[in-house]
Amino acid sequence: MGIEDVAAAAGVSVATVSRAIRGLPNVAQETSERVLRVAKELRYTPDPAAARLAAGKTRTVAVGVPDPRAWYFSKVVGGVDSGLTLAGYDLLLSGLPDQEHKSRFLDLNAPGARRCDAIILIDVALSPEEAAVLVSEQYLLVSVGFRYDDFPSVSIDNLAAARQAVTHLLSLGHRRIGLIMMPLSGAMNFVVPPLRRQGFFDAHEEAGCPVDPDLEVEAGSSVDEVRTASRRLLERPDRPTAVFAMSDEQAFGVMLAARDLGLRIPEDLSVVGVDDHDQSDLVGLTTVRQEVARQGVLAAELLLEKLRGDRTRHVEVPTGLIVRSSTAPLA
Repeated sequence: MGIEDVAAAAGVSVATVSRAIRGLPNVAQETSERVLRVAKELRYTPDPAAARLAAGKTRTVAVGVPDPRAWYFSKVVGGVDSGLTLAGYDLLLSGLPDQEHKSRFLDLNAPGARRCDAIILIDVALSPEEAAVLVSEQYLLVSVGFRYDDFPSVSIDNLAAARQAVTHLLSLGHRRIGLIMMPLSGAMNFVVPPLRRQGFFDAHEEAGCPVDPDLEVEAGSSVDEVRTASRRLLERPDRPTAVFAMSDEQAFGVMLAARDLGLRIPEDLSVVGVDDHDQSDLVGLTTVRQEVARQGVLAAELLLEKLRGDRTRHVEVPTGLIVRSSTAPLA
């Protein structure tokens, strides 16, 4: 049964049914009682989404990520969801692998579209032109991974994270350190790879140690893809004695490639990553923890603050080196 059926059975308009059920004024008591009685008899249940729209709020937040299946993005989204659910908001998740998907997402979730109350972008870059348009059209937006002055943001210092990892390897005496790169090019202008690459170089420069460009390999985040790429690096006669991978999932691929070639970790090869993945402790991976789920929780908090009309805040989450059994002094 719909609201139209209740209106017909009670002999009133749909608007009167809506006002009576929501307890709004300007409905006679006798009429209100009749509407509520008929609604009960017909077992009518108001549509919560429609009620929210009538109140001018959807109680929904649209979240955009490059790949919802990836571990990092799923952990951040989980943190966002936990924070929003407690506040009574629903989450609408979209994958934004390219510019076309991003533009469509921004259009669908524009302030006047009444599809959501706000947007959270996780590692999805905005061009200066896009950011200016969103400001002028009064988008309510929070960014994770990128900082824009006009929108609240949550991020880490990617330069420092990479420096921490590589400085650890250098302190153990390693001088031939391989680098497993995330792809530098991409339509979404992902800022993490170039920043972590620069941190790799900065650590070497601070230690007065030259970098061998032949020890740099680019691969995606897929463990199998990194496993194949790492074999080419580790099969070299002058192979590295240690490897810095830009993510823990990449580091897992390096560890599997080392096992394929009969190399022992850490006796023959030290490996360090970034993230502190759920499985990193299980395999003994030394890593730089960046509290992934907490970034999502913080993003939800910043968004709720903006919905209340509070000022724009930017939060930088600290990182920390977690030393496990995948790294050891150079033999």
